[in-house]
Amino acid sequence: MTAAVRTDLSKRLVPDELWELVAPLLPSCAARPQGGGTAPRDERAVFTAVAYILTSGCA
Repeated sequence: MTAAVRTDLSKRLVPDELWELVAPLLPSCAARPQGGGTAPRDERAVFTAVAYILTSGCA
């Protein structure tokens, strides 16, 4: 899948207006003082993936 197709799908599933409503509801990711752990992911991309699964009925 090309970047243009991913961007188009992302904007269709999660338009800017919806993202403005959802973004404040997500918890902030604080850095761990001891370091390590998993790197933070793009929150909008993760939310788009969840929206895709919920709307497509993907098994």
